[in-house]
Amino acid sequence: MSRNHLLLYCRPGFESDMAGEIQDKAADAGIYGYVKTKANSGYVVYITQEPDGAHNLMQALKFDELIFARQWCAAVPLLEGLPLGDRVTPIVEALSEHDFPRCGDLVLETADTNEAKELSGFCKKFINPLRQALRKADRLTDKPSLKIPRLHGFFLDSATVYVGTSDTRNSSPWPGGILRLKFPKAAPSRSTLKLEEAFHYFVPANEWDERLAPGMKAVDLGAAPGGWTWQLVNRSMMVTAVDNGPMQKELMESGQVVHRTEDAFTFAPMKRVDWMVCDIVDKPARSAELMGRWLAQGWCRETIFNLKLPMKQRWQAVQAALAKIEDMCAKNDVQVQLRCKQLFHDREEVTVHARAFGRIK
Repeated sequence: MSRNHLLLYCRPGFESDMAGEIQDKAADAGIYGYVKTKANSGYVVYITQEPDGAHNLMQALKFDELIFARQWCAAVPLLEGLPLGDRVTPIVEALSEHDFPRCGDLVLETADTNEAKELSGFCKKFINPLRQALRKADRLTDKPSLKIPRLHGFFLDSATVYVGTSDTRNSSPWPGGILRLKFPKAAPSRSTLKLEEAFHYFVPANEWDERLAPGMKAVDLGAAPGGWTWQLVNRSMMVTAVDNGPMQKELMESGQVVHRTEDAFTFAPMKRVDWMVCDIVDKPARSAELMGRWLAQGWCRETIFNLKLPMKQRWQAVQAALAKIEDMCAKNDVQVQLRCKQLFHDREEVTVHARAFGRIK
């Protein structure tokens, strides 16, 4: 087996950050190799030294703990020059040559770039002939299962493709790692999609009734004009919106919002709240200090917030910010679980979810 190319999809422009992250994670796992990147390509390849190293690395790491990766798969070396008249046969032969496991599902994907998106029509036409050929060759089942790997075809152009596999239990459930959401017209800004996506990513659907329940108390720091507050109101929560700027009129008419014209960095709640959310534009170190204070003081049970990133050394900036929050909580004997991801609706930022579990014993 020679799935020694770990292919990681990321937001275009963040290739160096993805590369730095996977190099650190791979070194910690003792699986060594080197990175190939191309600026603004939307993907990174980590080539391992051992024959099936990418597959082994995916088993050693948790996908959810990768910050800049939208999706990943353990691939064989790039297949190039697929003939115009028959692109299917070389792919099927490659799976046999590299002893791929039998897979339960097939997805054809591209990078999230304007150039690559032009291949979407090709992928839609090509997937059925390829699926039929793979089933005939007994490389694809008729009944996808969580216990069976997913097969990926990541096309760079119509004649060039990475072919690899992922564990459906340790990867993104969405094609390309992108959750497509429809903008609610009643929301005051498109930033509302950031929080909606974060709820989908960080809170399991079967826990929404308990953890995103009607009547919960929430605080939105830096709320105006109310994109994130809208999501909370839409879930029938009672919200304190903290911002010196104006809030959307319709939100205020809901009767669920109290607008506090105060500085979000000095505001403190009278009582503990269920949720605090924050989408303030500031340096990650300052935002981390604010979030750490809320968690360490026990002012909220859960929080979702964004860290705006610098132009350079973004991976290092994220590490430093998360370490600061953990340190502040530890000094106050507060147990906290942190998860961080650059979501599709993020831009020059990452989204963090934190959940406090009480005092360390």
